[in-house]
Order: sequence, then structure tokens, then C-alpha cells
Amino acid sequence: EEGKLVPDELAIALVKQRISQDDCRGGFLLDGFPRTLSQADAIIEAGINIDYVLEFDVPDQVIIERIAGRRIHAPSGRIYHLRFNPPKIENKDDITGEPLTLRKDDQEATVRQRLVEYHQQTEPLLSYYRKQAAAGNTHYFKLDGTHKVGEIRDELTAILG
Repeated sequence: EEGKLVPDELAIALVKQRISQDDCRGGFLLDGFPRTLSQADAIIEAGINIDYVLEFDVPDQVIIERIAGRRIHAPSGRIYHLRFNPPKIENKDDITGEPLTLRKDDQEATVRQRLVEYHQQTEPLLSYYRKQAAAGNTHYFKLDGTHKVGEIRDELTAILG
């Protein structure tokens, strides 16, 4: 709720436990992990090989607009966006007419705090993984996250085969 990251020790333990399960034997996708250099080091220490690192580059202001514009109908989980997918009636669920809510972690102040955390703790991973790729230890790709979903899907298909 405060826009802060989960402590490294907890995140590392959860990921290690999860990827040790049978359904991960053929591979797995980590979304948003690692988020810090110590988490990246813990992956290496655990003998976990990261084949591909994908950076989705999106300017901060676009991230703020995308997240702070979300509204949710909590009982059903339906998600709206003030600009991209607005409800038919302002702040009302299209099906039930019940009020929509803005989650605390979608509030602009919280998003801005999360971006500060990202720039301080996660952004250094970009150069870390570029160096890993240059050394032949992984593949690193930077994608423009402002493109349309279909375009990004096509680019991912080309990268990952």
C-alpha cells in the first residue's frame, strides 16, 4: 500500500520455493523478479539460469496515467480505465451499476512512490543484465512498452520463438 518493495529475503525465498515445484521443471517466467541487485545475485548463487531478460521501456508519466486511471468493480474484479476503457456511466460498473473504486496502490501518490523505488533499486538491474548478456550469460532485449499489445506480442514471438 505504501508503494514499497517486498523485502529481498522474502522475495528470494518465495521465488526459490515456487520454482522448485514440478511444473517449473521445463522452465518458468519471472515477472517483476528480480527487483534488486541482491535478488539477482541470489538467483546466481542458487544456480538458477536466466535465459532471457526482457525490459519493457515505458516513460514514468505513461505509467502514472495507465495505473492511476484504473478503476475496479471489487465484487467482480472487472477493471475499467478512465481513458482507455471507461464505464458507460462515470464511476459505475457497466453490469451492476455499483460504484467503482480506486485501489490504494493505484493512487497517483503511491504510483509515484513505486517509481522512486524502481529508479533507486530496480533500474540498476538494466546495466547488470546488459553486462550479463555481453558476457554470454543471458539474452537481453529492450522493448518499447508503449506500442500496441499486438505489436509487442509479435516482437516477443520473434525473440522467444
